[in-house]
Amino acid sequence: MSGRDEVLARVRAALRTAERSASEHELEPPPAYAPRVRPATDPHELADRFAERVADYRATVVRTDEAGVAEAVSAALADLEPATVAAPAGLPDAWRPAGARDGGALDHAELQTIGAIVTACRTGIAETGTIVLDHGPDQGPRRLTLVPDRHVCVVRAEQIVDDVDDGFVALRPETGEGAAHAPPLTFVSGPSATSDIELQRVEGVHGPRTLVVVLVQPGAPPG
Repeated sequence: MSGRDEVLARVRAALRTAERSASEHELEPPPAYAPRVRPATDPHELADRFAERVADYRATVVRTDEAGVAEAVSAALADLEPATVAAPAGLPDAWRPAGARDGGALDHAELQTIGAIVTACRTGIAETGTIVLDHGPDQGPRRLTLVPDRHVCVVRAEQIVDDVDDGFVALRPETGEGAAHAPPLTFVSGPSATSDIELQRVEGVHGPRTLVVVLVQPGAPPG
């Protein structure tokens, strides 16, 4: 018997053994996904932890109530011309800066002239200070949050979850007939930053250099 024939014989014998084993022992299906069950976290504690983590990333956090969102957004853009500010079409009118351009209608050349973008978000993660965008109508296409130098993001306190596991549960798409595919996601943990080989921090390489988070929380002082 040649070496090749010996190898093939061993493969056939192994396959026969595997087939017998499978027929003798019914394979159990993998366990169904079950989210962790744990005591609810105080919403105020979540908002405080989220704000603290976001600030650790050198981002600016402005806490306000619903009535103060427009003022907080305007203050974050006060040094810019209205024509250099964009917002997605689905952003609530009350949050939209006066004169802001429709971000979804901008072509590549026009996007280069935009200095700031104002968006909502899908969820926030308290443990890591991360904002997650799924680029829905109130957030706009992904390019809109990567090219402009400043990102003003409005986060509602009720959107904040405890940790990354909870974040993925909140992001889990609906299942069943007619359910949409999972959308593209962008995870934002502070302004864009990287370090070169000498560990020198450089901001704005892969996205906005400035991140302003407007945290909307009932009972917070307006503005």
